[in-house]
Parts: sequence; C-alpha cells; structure tokens
Amino acid sequence: MTGTEKSSDADYELWTGAEPRMNILQVNSSDISGGAQKVAWNLFQSYRSRGHRSYLAVGYKRSSDPGVLRIPNEEAAKRWAHFWWVVHYRLQRLDRNGRLSRIARKLAAPRALVDTLHGIEDFHFPGTWRLLNLPPFFPDIVHCHNLHIGYFDLAILPWLSRQVPILLTLHDAWLLSGHCAHSLGCERWRIGCGECPDLSTYPDIRRDATAQNWERKRQIYAGSRFYVATPSKWLMDKVEQSSLGLGMMGSKVIPNGVDLNVFHPTEPKQGRASLALPADGKIILFAANGIRANRSKDFRTMREAFERVVSRLNGEHLFFIALGEDAPLERVGRAEIRFVPYQREPETVARYYQASDIYLHAANADTFPSTILEALACGVPVVATAVGGIPEQVKGLRADNDSLNHYGPAEATGFLTLPGNAEKMAVHVERILTDKLLHRRLAFNAANDARERFGLEQQVDAYLSWYEEICTRFGKVSDKRPQAEIN
Repeated sequence: MTGTEKSSDADYELWTGAEPRMNILQVNSSDISGGAQKVAWNLFQSYRSRGHRSYLAVGYKRSSDPGVLRIPNEEAAKRWAHFWWVVHYRLQRLDRNGRLSRIARKLAAPRALVDTLHGIEDFHFPGTWRLLNLPPFFPDIVHCHNLHIGYFDLAILPWLSRQVPILLTLHDAWLLSGHCAHSLGCERWRIGCGECPDLSTYPDIRRDATAQNWERKRQIYAGSRFYVATPSKWLMDKVEQSSLGLGMMGSKVIPNGVDLNVFHPTEPKQGRASLALPADGKIILFAANGIRANRSKDFRTMREAFERVVSRLNGEHLFFIALGEDAPLERVGRAEIRFVPYQREPETVARYYQASDIYLHAANADTFPSTILEALACGVPVVATAVGGIPEQVKGLRADNDSLNHYGPAEATGFLTLPGNAEKMAVHVERILTDKLLHRRLAFNAANDARERFGLEQQVDAYLSWYEEICTRFGKVSDKRPQAEIN
C-alpha cells in the first residue's frame, strides 16, 4: 500500500475485529525504529486492538502494515521535484550513511537547499498538506510525535489546528529551540536562541540561523491551538518556559509505557540459552541505536566503568553487551564487550534484558528512554546517569553523602550517578553484582514499579481519556465532515 492508497472500512473491520469508536491519526517520522517511533507504534497497535480506527502517517514507511500511510511528499511535488523525491526514497534503502539520499532530497527542493546552506530549518515538505486526506476517514484527532526528521512542514500547524484537534507529544526539545533536539546545558532556547554554542548538535545546521528558526517557530505557535504531552515532568517544565506555550490549550505528563506481556521477568538461564549467551558469569547490558556514534549517549563512560569493574572483580567472568550496533568483539582482560546489531522484534530484545544482571545507561542527554523502562519491566536493576527524565524512571537506593539517590531498600530500583562519573557508576555496578540479596531486592522492586507506573495499558488509557476530553472541547468531527482542501 502506498502513502495515498486507502483501505476501506470493511478492510479495517477485518484487521481490528471491532466496531470503530474513535478515528485516530498519529504522525511520526517512521513506523519502526527506536525511541519515539516505538512509542507511536505501540499506541497505534493498541488503539486498533481496542476497536478504534487507528492509522499512522509517516515520512518513511518500513513496515507492510496497511494502517501505516506514507506522507506523499514526492506525489505532491511538481515533475522535477517528484523525480528526485523518488530517487531519495530509493537511495534510502541502499545508502548506508544517507549522504546520497540527502543530496537527492535537496535536489527535489532547491529552496530547501538554499535554506539549508544558510542554516534555516527545512520545512519544504508539500505532502504534509495532504495529511487529512490520507486515511479513509476524517480524524477526530491528530496526534503528532517527532516532527523534525526531514518529512514534515511545521508551518501547517495554524491551518491544521483549525480543522481538527491537535496533540503534540514531545520526545525531545526540538520544538523549543532554534535547531537542537537537546540543548545540553545551553539555556538560550528560553530567550530566542542566536549565538549558538554548538551547531553540530543533532539535528545539525551549517550556519547560525538559530534566532531566525526560533522566531519562525514562535510565530507558528502563536497562530496555532494545540495540546501538549510529555513523558516526563522534566520536559514539561521546559515546555512551560518556552514559546510553545503561546499555542498550548492544555498539557499533561503521560509517561511512556511498555508491553508487560513481552517485557517481564523470567529465569535468566532461559534467556541466555535462547541467545547463545554463557550460562555462568555476569552480564551487563546497554541498548541504543548507533551506540558509539550516538552523541546523546555516553559509551565512553560506560566502557570505562566496565573496565574498572573488571579490574576489581578479577575472578568473575564478565560480559558487557552493547545492543544496537554491529561491531567486532572487544576484550578487557578476561571480560568481553559484545556488540549486537539492532533487533527489530520486541520478544528478542526482551530476552536480552531477561538474560542480564544489570542494565547500564550513561547519557549526556535523554528525555525518557524506553530502554530503561524495558529493563525495569524485566526485573533488571538499573544504574544510570541522572539527566533529563531518568530520575523520574529510576528510584535510586539511598547512600551516604549522595544527593541523587533517595529511596530505601523497599522501593529502590537501582542507582543514579552524575554524568561522566565512571568511578561512581563502577562502584554501584560492583555493589549490585557482589550483593545477591541487594540484587534480588532491586530486581523485585523494578518489576513491581514497572507494573505500577509504566505499563503500556496505562499509557493507552491516559491518552484515550484525554482524546475524548479534547474532542468534546473542540466539537467532535464526524466521518461525514468534508475533507479540508489541499494547500
């Protein structure tokens, strides 16, 4: 099915098995990947299983699911642009580093190329204006996730928000800034950006047009009306101090959830046997896409912490599994660092958690990483850096002279450290590995806490309840309402 093909209501009934109750259209950069993509995908499938008409509009479609509709940027373009858009999509499947596909994308929109050369963020995506025409129904609500990975025209928001209720779920802080997804300590996003200290922060720009980008976003928000959700209070605090508030009609903190039917505790030996991992020894896990090149993650600190643990537990057989990158095995004395390519199937990912003794997560910036939630749900104690929303996920075990960890043994699920502190991270890892009673207590607490706070069903309930409230305020649109004209 292409981005403009539509399944009939009869087809829809075949793959939901329920009478549709709400028309829900989500928007995201792609359907299958990590982070924000996984959150939108889980919601998309959960809504459908509950009998709602649920569709997902994406910039880049990777699954064969008929409910995923690709935003037709190439089909909305003129002949020259159409040709290069087609080349762009085809090269994406072949070009590993993305360089050639990005060149084709710029050739499709010369104005976008000029903007890029001047540091102006690219909003030249004509297919965005066909968004409401993609599903076979007029949506009751449009729920947007990441809008900044080369597929969406943000300037549509004022018009779109007059047609249908809009909910924005932030997974990072790009909407608040002049270009970056994570400000990494810079506070200029509060006052209008400009004089950017790091243009290379993702998503990078060539020249410092951050003040112009920030002002353009501010004007878009001022002319729009939308609702905002974040997975953490930390990010919501930033939203409330930003220009996004100009168009915000309401807000909620709704934590991301994980499928507890997939991510749950099991006997570690079962997971290890299925993955051909050694039955003996201690396994420390970290999971992320592009582990060593991911600037928001801090693989160097994790590696250093692992080396320190190896030197202290000289008699132990230790393994550090880095899930999300394909690279040769590395040795640290008798210990091993094993790199495992990205795994698409959730059941396979869950087995890696279930086979591990500790989940280790060092980051320079993070919003509310799903990997930590998955580890907790599998009953794996977590040692992580206290950045972003992570302190809202991990309940750190109280320790002497440690202001980061506040919980007693009956509640704690792991330990928190300051960013870049490999020594403290190693101390916590060593303590968990050598104290069996502590490990058992933290593991038990982790699984219980995940069930109480981070189940996918809780997240789904929270969003569906809010959708109803928002639609009531807006005036619920019926299936017979005429489709909005394409810009």
